[in-house]
Amino acid sequence: MDKFKNIKIASVLGVVGNLFLFIIKFMIGVFTQSQAMLADSFNSLGDVLSSIMTFLGNKIASKQADEDHNSGHGKAEYIYSMLIAVVMFFLVLEIFVSSVSSFFYENDYVFSKWLVLVCIITIIVKFCLFIYTKKISKRYDSLLLEANSKDHRNDCVVSLFTLFSFIGGMNGLLFIDGVVGIGIALWIFMTAWDIFRQSYDVLMDKAIGEETKNKVLKIVEKKKEILKISHFNSIPVGFQYQISFTIFVDGNMSTFFSHEIANQIEEEIAAMIPEIYLTVIHVNPM
Repeated sequence: MDKFKNIKIASVLGVVGNLFLFIIKFMIGVFTQSQAMLADSFNSLGDVLSSIMTFLGNKIASKQADEDHNSGHGKAEYIYSMLIAVVMFFLVLEIFVSSVSSFFYENDYVFSKWLVLVCIITIIVKFCLFIYTKKISKRYDSLLLEANSKDHRNDCVVSLFTLFSFIGGMNGLLFIDGVVGIGIALWIFMTAWDIFRQSYDVLMDKAIGEETKNKVLKIVEKKKEILKISHFNSIPVGFQYQISFTIFVDGNMSTFFSHEIANQIEEEIAAMIPEIYLTVIHVNPM
């Protein structure tokens, strides 16, 4: 339960931090008519929604297995991750259209030192959120929180490029404002697509990675009594996997001893490979 508690704290911090950034960015963006700053403000608004979805997805995923959900509610994490990606796609469209318009048509963008200050504040806040969420996401292997940590990291880079556009504005290169707005839209799109793809793979029951599968097979192959391995299957359950496979042993071996070998393998996999939630081994004579 520590996992869900820590993700809850991280999501609440994300809501508070991003809401603060959205308010100050939007106010300064409207005041200066900077498309780059307005684009960045909508990015922060999307981050508020992402953090809320992280909170809701984590709350549902933390529920224990029941009669209707025998494998628990872990996939809620990926459903909400996909929703985060969809919200980000809509934001990309809005930012891209407004930035292209700014690039081709003259606007009333007015440089202000507040633009630079807001960028610096954003970089500091987002970098702190990135470090914290990245640490928690790696500890618990959470895609939902990993999506948030990537978003925080991207925002640091986005704000850095936004700062460059304002420096260009100081030297009369106002067109850079629209260019950076377009760049921000493309950056958000790439992040959204990556989150969407990972979520889709899990929801469509994509098989376990080859690296993890090979770890399992190495454990199995240590048992000299096993003559053959077949029917290897895997199903994602939340942030972990349930696997099953068949081992073939000498037909003269006792049932008790053959199943004892299977039990030993299951225990070793559970102890050595944390991404495996459950191992089911079928034993056949050969």
